[in-house]
This record gives sequence, structure tokens and C-alpha cells, in this order.
Amino acid sequence: MNTLIELVGVNQELLIFLAIDVTIAIILLGTMRFLLGLSSQVNSTEELAQKDNFAFGVSVAGSVLALGIVLTGAITGENAPSYLIEIVGMLAYGAYGLLLIKVGRVIQDKVALQHLNKTALIKEQNLTIGIIDAAGAIATAIIIRAVLLWVDGLDLSTFIAITSGFIVAQAVLVLVTRLRERKYAKNNQEDCFQEALSNGQIALAIRYSGHVISTALAVTAASHFLVYSPETLMVNLIGWLVIGIIMTLLVAILTSLAKRIVLWGINLVEEVDQQHNIGVASIEMATSIAIAMILSALMA
Repeated sequence: MNTLIELVGVNQELLIFLAIDVTIAIILLGTMRFLLGLSSQVNSTEELAQKDNFAFGVSVAGSVLALGIVLTGAITGENAPSYLIEIVGMLAYGAYGLLLIKVGRVIQDKVALQHLNKTALIKEQNLTIGIIDAAGAIATAIIIRAVLLWVDGLDLSTFIAITSGFIVAQAVLVLVTRLRERKYAKNNQEDCFQEALSNGQIALAIRYSGHVISTALAVTAASHFLVYSPETLMVNLIGWLVIGIIMTLLVAILTSLAKRIVLWGINLVEEVDQQHNIGVASIEMATSIAIAMILSALMA
């Protein structure tokens, strides 16, 4: 009987933590949609329901999913010292994650894909841009989640560590984008990768999304090799960069081999770059992410 009472007591406490986390998560997820509308200077309801702007919808969907991914790294549940600490932690990390997702989008707009005006193109219902915008947000969220799980505590040093890991990861994502641009130009008579995206090549956007998300998964592997410590933050920062680059190269090599097997006998340049084959591009994306997930699991 006493055991049963104790069990019920634990469940009640767990339900309270669950109620706290879910309530805050729903509030933040709802906030994300309207913040995207404000940042894009549009009425989100009008774009989604009246104009049927699929590009905006995909972009919002990516951001909502991204915030959900971040929040899974902020939840401590019954491991939190108190209900108040859990509330503060969820709100603080959730809000900061939301901010970093926005900053990541700005970096993608101004640095990685600097020739694209994504906000304007999404308003024009360019679905291709909506896809890569969503992928960028998801990739950023995967990295933020990994850093949230890596750090310990809730103080200034943890936010510095989160920001540092975020910056390193964004640098790797920009590097990957530059390499993909060069490869596309080499395979397509020096055509511009970003111009092809702005022209609505959905297959190209799907493949690129796979590269971005798989890169994010590769970079997070650093959290399995490094031990968090506020005193060795600079060493950890360099470690994240080095391990992130090594893992990204490893994922790229293994993905290239896997694609040759999975898509044996298919000319990927011809099918995706020239014929805009969405089906083949989707298989490429799935293969890239699958390889990155498997490697990440092995490192854990």
C-alpha cells in the first residue's frame, strides 16, 4: 500500500512538470508563427488562409518544428530542483532558442545565401525558398539542442557556451554552402546555384536541405567528445570547430558512397540539376540525413 502511495506521489509530481513544460511549449510555438509574420512584415493569417502562400506555410512549419526541437533540449522535467526553476529554465532557454533561430536565419540570408532576398521571394510564393528556409531553421535548432544538452546549469556561462557553439556551427554551415555552390557551378557550366534556387528549382532545394540538416547532425557529434566546463570554454570552442569539420567531411564521404549504391545507375547531375527530379532529390536528402544520424548515434 505504501509503495502504491509513493508511486502515485511520483506520478503526480511528474504530471505537474509535464503540465508546466507543455504549457510553455505551446505558448512559445504559438508565438513563433506571429513573430515570423512580424519579421516578414506580413499578416500570417492572411498569408496562410487567404493567399494560400505555401512557401510561407512551409517556412513557418520549419520554424515551429525547429523551436520544438530546441525545447526538447531545454526540458529537465522532474530532474529540476523545483517547479520555479523548470519554468524559468524553459522560458529562458526557449526564448533564447527562438532568438538564435532568428539569428541563424539572418546569417543564412546575409552570409550563406547572400544573393537571395528570401523574405521577398517567400512573399512571392516561391516554394523553393520556403523549403531551404525551413531546412535552415531545423538545422540551426538541431545544433542549439545539442549544445543545450551539453551544457550544465542556468547561468551566464551556459548562455555564452550556447552562443559559442551556435557561432561555430553556423560557420560550418556557411562553409558547406560555399562548397555546394562550387560543385554545382562545376557540374553545370558555371551556373549560379543561388540563381537556380530563386528560379524555383525545388529538387535542388530538397537536396540542399539534406546537406544542411546532415551537416548540423555531424557538427553535434562534438558534444559527445568534449566535456562542458566554463573554465575551458575557448578550448571547447576550438574543439567544436575541429570535430565539426572532421565529422562533416566524414559524413560527406560516406554519403557520397551511399548515394552511389542507393541510386546505382542514375546520373544525379542530370536528374536533379537539369531535369529537376524531385523523387531522386528526395532520396539524396534522405540518404544524407540517414548517414549523419547513424554516425551521430554511433558517436553517442
